[in-house]
Amino acid sequence: MTTDPAPAIPPISQEERAQRAQNVFEHLPAGTDAAVLFDDQFIQYYAGFAFHATERPIALLLLPGGERHLFVPRLEREHAQAFAQAEQVVDYPEYPGDVHPMQRLAAHLKSLGLDRGRIGVDHDGYPAVMGYSGPAVSEVLPDATILRVSPGLDAQMALKSPAELALIRESVRWGDHAHRLLQQYTEVGASETDVEARATREATAAMVAAIGEQRRTPNRWLSGAVALYRGQIGAASALPHAMTSGVRFQAGDTLVTGAGAGVGGYISELERTMFMGEPTAEQRTFFAHMLALQDIAFDALRPGATCASVDVAVQAYVDQEGLQAYWRHHVGHGLGQRIHEAPFLDRGDPRVLQPGMVLSVEPGLYVPNLGGFRHSDTILVTESGMELLTFYPRQLDDLIIH
Repeated sequence: MTTDPAPAIPPISQEERAQRAQNVFEHLPAGTDAAVLFDDQFIQYYAGFAFHATERPIALLLLPGGERHLFVPRLEREHAQAFAQAEQVVDYPEYPGDVHPMQRLAAHLKSLGLDRGRIGVDHDGYPAVMGYSGPAVSEVLPDATILRVSPGLDAQMALKSPAELALIRESVRWGDHAHRLLQQYTEVGASETDVEARATREATAAMVAAIGEQRRTPNRWLSGAVALYRGQIGAASALPHAMTSGVRFQAGDTLVTGAGAGVGGYISELERTMFMGEPTAEQRTFFAHMLALQDIAFDALRPGATCASVDVAVQAYVDQEGLQAYWRHHVGHGLGQRIHEAPFLDRGDPRVLQPGMVLSVEPGLYVPNLGGFRHSDTILVTESGMELLTFYPRQLDDLIIH
């Protein structure tokens, strides 16, 4: 790829976030009078406010017509006023305080005549973050009807706008660059930690030089352009969620990578299986099975199909080839603002694939004492099928480190 400056890709506009807030009630049960959201990712999606979640509750109130009230502790008031897109910022002194923040939130809702309304929530109260404890929304508003509405919010988030897709494509570009550096710097005897740090540092510097401060738009999951092994080296690559351990690469290792970039608050996912030196016959066999599984998933991804049908098609091959002992997880998941979003390519998810959905496709096989075999690619569901957004080489010959 070229790392030359690219045409500026704008962040999500205030107008688009306002439109999301106006449209949200189309995804909620009929007659919902308001929505109260505590999840920091939903708050960022609708109000553009990125923050560190602590024991101090933060909530976003969405009203019909799109009006947004952001409820924050006093220490976040200036932060919210400077960066959030909300029509009103309401603050409280401190947690737990002489009056609990949830009681103060209830008082605000009562002032708007919502104490007997139908209120949609993602959680019935603030989650237990950093030791937080407090009453549920249903307890502080006993006369209200509380509705759990996360599935509707997830459905709205799943359909990406052109602006979101532009940011995801740029994330793909820089994740690819970081991964190329990771592969380039990996060699026998080198340290996992040193290689990851060098590739990530250089890729992030190149990204900042090319797209400037735009990359600083917050994302909780990735900062800059990142390429990692996350401990999936040698025998430990058979652990799907291994942890970085600072080992040194050895001849014969199976490697499983991960790369992506945070651009404008959006991310992508790229993973590859690589080998330190010529792979053995057994490594080649499992690599070929893994590639076949991903190809089956690609063929099954089309609008109108269900998420479950993709997983079922892939697992049919697993059963046919007697690979059940090495199968650990579903085929993939949505992504965009979060590293994992709904829907899920899982036999238990009946949701229908629609144009505009962005998903990872990452079927994997994990063989004890040999290694893990997993590619992950970011795809877009289109009107006619799917588009492969990630473009890093997938074939074996390109992934052998000599």
